[in-house]
Formats: sequence, structure tokens, C-alpha cells
Amino acid sequence: MGRVIASAVYCKGKKVSDIPLEDGYRWACQPDHFVWTGLQEPTPEELSNLQRQFNLHELAISDALEKHSRPKLETFGDALFMVIYSPVRADNRLMFVETHLFAGIGYIISARHGFSQSYAQVRQRCEARPLLLAHGTDFVLYALLDFVVGNYEPVVEAIREEIEQLEQRALRYSLTQEEIERIYGLRREVLKLKHYAAPMVEICQELQRLDFPFIDKQMRPYFRDVAIHVNRLLEDLGSLRDIASQTIEVGLLLESSRQSIVQRKFAAWAAILGLPTAVAGIYGMNFSYIPELHWHYGYFLVMGLLVIGCVGLYISFKQADWL
Repeated sequence: MGRVIASAVYCKGKKVSDIPLEDGYRWACQPDHFVWTGLQEPTPEELSNLQRQFNLHELAISDALEKHSRPKLETFGDALFMVIYSPVRADNRLMFVETHLFAGIGYIISARHGFSQSYAQVRQRCEARPLLLAHGTDFVLYALLDFVVGNYEPVVEAIREEIEQLEQRALRYSLTQEEIERIYGLRREVLKLKHYAAPMVEICQELQRLDFPFIDKQMRPYFRDVAIHVNRLLEDLGSLRDIASQTIEVGLLLESSRQSIVQRKFAAWAAILGLPTAVAGIYGMNFSYIPELHWHYGYFLVMGLLVIGCVGLYISFKQADWL
């Protein structure tokens, strides 16, 4: 069942009153008034009610009943329909809440599908700036877009902190399989964020070009400001994607280097131990006539040579940084 979060009428930047959903069109027709309605999980009946009141295009209603894969902006005469996405990250899972916006002369309707940060904050901020709210639906449209783009920032910062922690760990220790999988997961999240954020630039550019009665030319710099924020966000996401990829590469290179060091140490100790093993193997043969067997000081001489040889090999490997 859908829920009406708020439905109110405004005039010259000030809230007139809260109104029921059925009275929206009557107030929207009055000069200098506009209706701002916020819905959550609207039902087909509620959308049909709004369609009858504000003469919403049937294709816009059809789109509002479907789920989409990317943000988009469509125009229907002097009205527009927009799909935007707000990211939500909980329990290391990234999700996107889809919001549909209908805007036209005297009305703006937001329909949120899912649970995210409440848009009531947008209404409070707009009501606190009556001079800008006096512009009407175009300022509310800007405020909603700016709020959605702002929701990306804490998500991006949380991913950045996690990637940087894994990067520091990769420089000190060997990455476990879980950590490598986590880096790949973070990289996928970055790509998803970019997938949903990138079309916002085109949407803001289109809003700057549209010649609609309810979009004042004085509001175009505000839409350009949102586009600038999105471009900065895309730059940050691009750098995070590169850092995640480089972290995996650096981790693999460092692990290969660590394994090479271990292999060199094993080879060095094998060479050092190989000398006494070879000598012991020779004297362990069961031949009766080995010349050195009857030397009075043969044992001490051989042991001394072995110590000198092993120490010499140890010093050589140490200087070559193999030990």
C-alpha cells in the first residue's frame, strides 16, 4: 500500500497548508501557487488519481509503474518525467532507491520506491529559503536533484576509507583471499555508483536547455551547479576504481616479491647445508681404502674446512642479500 509522505501547497515561497491528495489540482490552478506531493511506494490507483488531476501523460504513468536500470529524463508537452537513484549502503551492501519525479505547471510530485534518507529534509531546507522557493517547482526540482547527488558523497567516502585501509594492509602484509575478494567487491560498487551517477550530468544539461514555462532561466545556474558536483563525483569514482585495481596489482606484486625472497633464503640455506652433506656423503661410503681415513688429525681438519666453507657461503649470501 502506498503512503502519502506529504502534500502541501505553496504560494510566493511560503507554505499555505497541507492538503489531501484529491485537492492538488484545485490549488495548482490558482495563480502563484504550486503543489508539492511526496509519495512512497505509490499504488496504481494513487498514480491514476494524480494522472486525472494533472493530466499526466499515460506513458509517464506507465514508466512510473516499471523499474528502470538508469536515470533518465523524458518530456511530455510542458511536463517532464524523471527517474533518479539514491544510493544506500548498509551492512557492506550497496543498494539504490529509485525515485520518480513528475513536474509541470503548478505541481511537482515525487514517488520514492524503497527506503532511503527521507526527502523531508529537502522540504525543510526549501521552506527555510522562501526567496528561492518563490521560484516554484523549478527550485524544488533543483533541491531534490542536489539532495540525491549529495547522498552519493557519504557512500563514496565510506568506500574510499575501506579501500585505503586495504591498500595500507597490502603494503605491509600478504592479502588474504577474503581481502582480495573484498577489493573486487568494492571496485564493483564503484562501477555501480558511476553507472547510476553518470546520466545525471546529461539530465542537468538537458534541464538547462529546456524552455519550459515552469523552469525560470534564473534557475539554470543551479542545475549547472548540480552537474558540476556530479562531474566531481565521477572524477572521485574514477580515481577510486584505479586505486582498487592498483591495490590488487600491488598486492600481487608484493606477494610475488615476498615469495621470491623466501625462495632465495631456502636456496641459500640449501647451498650452505649442501657442503657438509656432500662431504659427509663421501666419507659415509663403505670403501676400505679411503686415504684420509687414517690421518691422525683428519677429522679436525675436515670439520674446520666445513666450518670455514659454511661461514664463507653464509657471508657471501648475506652480502648478496639472500639471507
